Amino acid sequence: MTPVLERARRTSLGVAIAGLSVCAAGWVLRPVQFYHSWLFAWFFWLGVALGCLSIVMLQYVTGGAWGVVIRRLLEAGSRTLPAMSVLFLPLLFGLQALYPWARPDEVAGDELLQHKAAYLNVPFFVLRTGIYFAVWCTLAWLLNRWSRRQDESGDAGLEKRFQALSSGGLVLLVLTMTFAAVDWLMSLEPHWFSTIYGVLLMAGQGVSAFCLVIAAAVLLSRAGPLAEAIRPNHLHDLAKLLFAFILVWAYFALSQFLIIWSGNLPEEIPWYLRRLQGGWQYVGLTVIVLHFALPFGLLLSRRVKRHPARLLGVALLVLAVRHVDLYWMVAPVSSAKAWPVHWLDFGAALGVGGLWVFLFTRQVSRMPLLPRRDPYLQEALEHGRD
Repeated sequence: MTPVLERARRTSLGVAIAGLSVCAAGWVLRPVQFYHSWLFAWFFWLGVALGCLSIVMLQYVTGGAWGVVIRRLLEAGSRTLPAMSVLFLPLLFGLQALYPWARPDEVAGDELLQHKAAYLNVPFFVLRTGIYFAVWCTLAWLLNRWSRRQDESGDAGLEKRFQALSSGGLVLLVLTMTFAAVDWLMSLEPHWFSTIYGVLLMAGQGVSAFCLVIAAAVLLSRAGPLAEAIRPNHLHDLAKLLFAFILVWAYFALSQFLIIWSGNLPEEIPWYLRRLQGGWQYVGLTVIVLHFALPFGLLLSRRVKRHPARLLGVALLVLAVRHVDLYWMVAPVSSAKAWPVHWLDFGAALGVGGLWVFLFTRQVSRMPLLPRRDPYLQEALEHGRD
């Protein structure tokens, strides 16, 4: 393990222990708030893992050398999915605290919830959750297993397997993530709906994954195997991809807002009204400025894209604001929440985030940082020397 990984591992473990201790206290003292805070933090880091998995498959489908130097970082992120499935378990004890459709008394007095009960019920919800994680963990397991085998044997036939699995896997990921977004987040307010909600969250997950990988690549390029592999050309390419994903996220977010606001339907517009008053409008403005406007301007600069320290700063900023964006989407639902944040929100974010980073650093150290027998590796390294 490189010194950078070792420091990150120790620091993240300490943060995780502190944050999870706060969460344990919150589970006893403020159980309803605990479940809301845990859902927010858990879903964010699950999104990072799923973003890593989706980018790995995207690289295999499109081919080329652009993703070779970061593939092992992405694979390490995808290998945290089994742990994220375990971290979902606390939420099973809080379904009634989180979801109106899980409370029989509310369903009995709400005609719409009764109409949706065939889909929104606890047994079917748990079954669907198991299916989502089975699909995601299987995809991650196969891709990582074949990647390890490619390192050992150099089997050229594995490239076709990667491409075939990733082509179907991306379709499965889009479908399962769309349903998961409805189940875990949209159904917090079951009277509201948006047909673009799932892809909006997936775009944000792609942004989060690229921010994480850029930060990790910059830090690991200061020493070790990536010192000679990650060059300004690679950083430039990664920054352009981050720029593109930010634009995609902004397009989906603006599209959802314009369609719902112009429609002005009573079952749709309250979702935004709740988030544009009571102080939440300032959170939304923060997201617009720091998640879109500022990164947009900075990433237009060639100097920023090719300068490791500056690009690291942009990536960490956007990753932090991704937390704020998801918080803005989830937190106003909780009737127990007082503006602006609850201490359990910080505890859950630190606990789950620290644990995820700890697991990520362990997974990074378990395989070589470069896929040694990938057919595109030489092309990727030569691109960095241009």
